[in-house]
Amino acid sequence: ALSEAGLPGSVTAADIASIMGLTHDQIRARLFGHLSPPRWEEFSELCYRHEEDLIRQEGGSLYAGVRQGLMDLALAHPLAIVSNCQKGYIELFLEWTGLRTSFRDWECHGNTGLGKGENLRRLCQRQGWRQALYVGDTAGDEAAAAEAGCEFLFAAYGFGQASQSARRLESFAQLQLELV
Repeated sequence: ALSEAGLPGSVTAADIASIMGLTHDQIRARLFGHLSPPRWEEFSELCYRHEEDLIRQEGGSLYAGVRQGLMDLALAHPLAIVSNCQKGYIELFLEWTGLRTSFRDWECHGNTGLGKGENLRRLCQRQGWRQALYVGDTAGDEAAAAEAGCEFLFAAYGFGQASQSARRLESFAQLQLELV
């Protein structure tokens, strides 16, 4: 996308890992602060198209047992997704994994322009949930859960970090054992 947009530089796997879970604007600030807002919007749309095309062609990797585990969890608990991703990304993920029927609802920054905490709060309100458990793998997820008044479980096998006081999950199977 950089080459296609005529932009210099490169993006490494470490760069990508450093922006996991961030909003569109946070990604710009972290990696592309030198781009003007109009240029950033144009470039980010190009990146999103390339990313979505790649997912359609090659799919992705789920942690071991996640597909079946989510289907099993959905039989006992209503599931939802809240993400800082672009519009359409959750739907693409659900299509690729075949898990659409396992999730009752979803919301993202690309739809609302809001952060995870507010999107999580609104999703819970929309569903009429007075209690919710948010499973995430970053300090941002932990902060979003606190902002929305939700319990938090830290997926320590994921991308990021959380506070030392966060309840930890060392594997997806551990989540299944705790909730089923």
